[in-house]
Amino acid sequence: MATSSPKKSSSNAARPPQAVKFSRRTSSGRVVSLSRDDDIDISGDLSNQNDYINYTVLMPPTPDNQPGRVEEEGGESGPAMGAKLDRRVSIMNSANNRSMLLRSQTGDFDHNRWLFESKARYGIGNAFWQEDDENQYGTDGGVTMSDFMDKPWKPLTRKVKVPPGVLSPYRLLIVIRLVALFLFLAWRWQNPNPDAIWLWVLSTVCECWFAFSWLLDILPKLNPINRATDLAALRDKFEQASPSNPTGRSDLPGVDVFVSTADPEKEPPLVTANTILSILAADYPVEKLACYISDDGGAILTFEAMAEAVRFAEAWVPFCRKHAIEPRNPDSYFSLKTDPTKNKKRPDFVKDRRWIKREYDEFKVRINGLPESIRKRSEMHNSKEAMKEKRLAKEKNGGSLPPDFKVEKATWMADGTHWPGTWHNPTADHSKGDHAGILQVMSKVPESEPVLGQPDERKLDFTGVDIRIPMFSYVSREKRPGYDHNKKAGAMNALVRASAILSNGPFILNLDCDHYVYNSLAIREGMCFMMDRGGDRICYIQFPQRFEGIDPSDRYANHNTVFFDGSMRALDGLQGPVYVGTGCMFRRYALYGFHPPRASEYSGMFGRIKSQAPIIRAQPESEEDESQPLNVHPDLDLPRKFGNSTMFTESIAVAEFQGRPLADHASVKNGRPPGALLAPRPPLDAPTVAEAVAVISCWYEDKTDWGGKIGWIYGSVTEDVVTGYRMHNRGWRSIYCVTKRDAFRGTAPINLTDRLHQVLRWATGSVEIFFSRNNPLLATRRLKFLQRIAYLNVGFYPFTSLFLVTYCFLPALSLFSGQFIVQGLNVAFLFYLLIISLTLTFLSLLEVKWSGIALEEWWRNEQFWVIGGTSAHLVAVIQGLLKVIAGIEISFTLTSKSAGDDEDDIYADLYVVKWTSLFILPLTIIVVNLVAVVIAVSRTIYSVIPQWNKLFGGLFFSFWVLAHMYPFAKGLMGRRGRVPTIVYVWSGLVSITVSLLWISISPPDGNTASAGGGSVQV
Repeated sequence: MATSSPKKSSSNAARPPQAVKFSRRTSSGRVVSLSRDDDIDISGDLSNQNDYINYTVLMPPTPDNQPGRVEEEGGESGPAMGAKLDRRVSIMNSANNRSMLLRSQTGDFDHNRWLFESKARYGIGNAFWQEDDENQYGTDGGVTMSDFMDKPWKPLTRKVKVPPGVLSPYRLLIVIRLVALFLFLAWRWQNPNPDAIWLWVLSTVCECWFAFSWLLDILPKLNPINRATDLAALRDKFEQASPSNPTGRSDLPGVDVFVSTADPEKEPPLVTANTILSILAADYPVEKLACYISDDGGAILTFEAMAEAVRFAEAWVPFCRKHAIEPRNPDSYFSLKTDPTKNKKRPDFVKDRRWIKREYDEFKVRINGLPESIRKRSEMHNSKEAMKEKRLAKEKNGGSLPPDFKVEKATWMADGTHWPGTWHNPTADHSKGDHAGILQVMSKVPESEPVLGQPDERKLDFTGVDIRIPMFSYVSREKRPGYDHNKKAGAMNALVRASAILSNGPFILNLDCDHYVYNSLAIREGMCFMMDRGGDRICYIQFPQRFEGIDPSDRYANHNTVFFDGSMRALDGLQGPVYVGTGCMFRRYALYGFHPPRASEYSGMFGRIKSQAPIIRAQPESEEDESQPLNVHPDLDLPRKFGNSTMFTESIAVAEFQGRPLADHASVKNGRPPGALLAPRPPLDAPTVAEAVAVISCWYEDKTDWGGKIGWIYGSVTEDVVTGYRMHNRGWRSIYCVTKRDAFRGTAPINLTDRLHQVLRWATGSVEIFFSRNNPLLATRRLKFLQRIAYLNVGFYPFTSLFLVTYCFLPALSLFSGQFIVQGLNVAFLFYLLIISLTLTFLSLLEVKWSGIALEEWWRNEQFWVIGGTSAHLVAVIQGLLKVIAGIEISFTLTSKSAGDDEDDIYADLYVVKWTSLFILPLTIIVVNLVAVVIAVSRTIYSVIPQWNKLFGGLFFSFWVLAHMYPFAKGLMGRRGRVPTIVYVWSGLVSITVSLLWISISPPDGNTASAGGGSVQV
């Protein structure tokens, strides 16, 4: 504020006039001078309108411009004014200076203007701290610059809600479509078709089931959410120097990574080795990371391939750290089509990349040559052993060989000893189902401090680069005849026990052998959720599955984006996504079957009443425990029988404590103190490794809770879904972690036969869940209502195939009979059909909007839903019923991870037609509908009175079926339309059978044979 200044008295004549004068306006409206001149009064009118030179700037009252005694207007002193100023300044001189500075601005004066208009004296704050004048502001109470530099507590994750402009119309359309479906089904039941009552009953029953199935699928999607992580905050909390962590070492918990494989022929060792290399090179503290591979086949080929991978990792891992390589799977990295030098700043990158590429090529040659090398080595040792055995046999038999003389052909290791696992020529104690347990620590526990490389480290300059690699162990559990080894679930539980003895990481990440780490920060992303406030209630973090090698059109919906980007995001807004078998980070303590530290129960209508769940105490172990209350759900009964390993039992409490979030804020419950995980991991010794071998024996699980309450759950081919369901049933929650860069990538079968067999296994597991104690209808009250609906849909969806197959034949039956599902295409039917179709279309568009999937992906998913529903799902229902009723066990073969034989075409496997019985029903549906279309069109054209309305209705639904079956028909044609002979044979047989059958049922009469023009009825 500036005003003109009046003329001054003669007392100031000796001093030159001041151009700018500073003053302060008091609370009473008077102006007090802050310049060396006498006080001025500008309360009157301006003395000179043209005086633009001399003016006064009014300053706000702050502590550094308040004189000890102020002379008021007219030369009189103002003790009252001085008292007011003293009271204002007394705030800065109070005893509680620290709390004053850490609070926001007061109402007495403006801190921002004070710091800005302080005549080049900035005062105190987190931008500048003037040490020599700190007492001027009353800071002698111990406040320093460091008090302002302490960073505030920050959460590691946050929710990103779907915009209301998308979510609100989405929910509204669900309600509208639900009402329309109810009115439509009521109209259908009230308006039967007396001309074809059987057609009306079949169609109406199918439509009622479809409405129920749609309701089960759509209700869990009412609350989709997204999440984001803060990796910078994670580093600040756990890897920065602090009073509790003076050295700045990592305070993050340990992570054990599990990789499972079973057959080196279907799961090539080179693919598995690349997965292991991507894990060992992950961006996570080396001393906190451990990797385990479960070879359930006990193959020496996998064993030696892993040994080669560990040796190559000694160069690959430091190279990735030095140049920040992404992805850290060598095969995927060297196959990138982009410029490898992009964003690379080190001048030696090109030289290093050229050298490591040559090393990787040699590594691949060694891996590919292992089968031949093992065979030659075994033949050499076997021939030597045969000569020794023959000589000894002759000596014992008087110089001649006994008639029953025979030498076993063993498989030999590189050190000249027998391979304890499966031999190439299986014998007793050396076959896939009968071999000893094997545990080999191939890379030792790394040092607790970084080990920096040298300029000539393995011919690369690794100066200043940490050259350590994480601990890696090969595990093949013991197998013996007469024991139920429980397939993959049993192998994973063996890894849980062995890893608890060796490393005991409080978190477990499990991957398939063909799913590699595509984002080196993926483990840190998951750890943000586990270590955040409330993370102690999270049982697992599920990452979406992403696939490579899929044909560009995604003919068979292999990407499955509707499920991974739609359904799973929606479940994240409830109690969490389901566990889908790979790409999942578990809390070890939750896998052991324990309850979360805090849980809620949901009761009342639709589970709207929420209450705190009671704490269930552990009961002592006994054979007949009668102290357990009868009203406690079986899933809430705490585990007690972990086996006879004392070392394993003692590791449980350690894993629980180390998995707690950091107690760095008052709102963090059940936390651990900072710096509790800084102690280095002790090196492994012989007794520890011997104990780890003991816990993977085939007899260890006898009379224990393993597979029932502990670890992966047995009894289902989809053990992943059941394991996640049990955790949710105890009150745990899960998180869906979608990263900007895909966390993991894998392969999926692009061949139609392999894809259908994969879907068959999933659907069979769902049927088993429905007929087991894991049915969500029997769940505890700790499972949310909509989460219960989601799990109910998992068990129900295969049964939709019964109605879908019937509905796919209805258009053909309608065309054959000349009737339709309704008596006529009247306005009511068409109106309902339009409303239901439009609402479904708009719902799909909005779902595409909030999930990020493409319309083409949504359509591919709809097509394969019909293809799978009319083939694999129906067979799964039949197999499930056979298992429940007749006790017939179901066995499945591994899905092949290898590509087609044509190396020039990466999609060669897409065109391979492998005939399977799953093709019969979809092929029958296609042929029957085509024959029906031809017969109906011909009959209508040559009829005396053509019924065009019924023809159009039947044609519409028939073309709907054929449009959904198009990818299946295209898959049968193979490459360039080369249809296998069996397809022609089967199509001809079906066509002839259907035509003859219809002629016998409804023979043509004379009226339909005569041509004539009739009136058109629409």
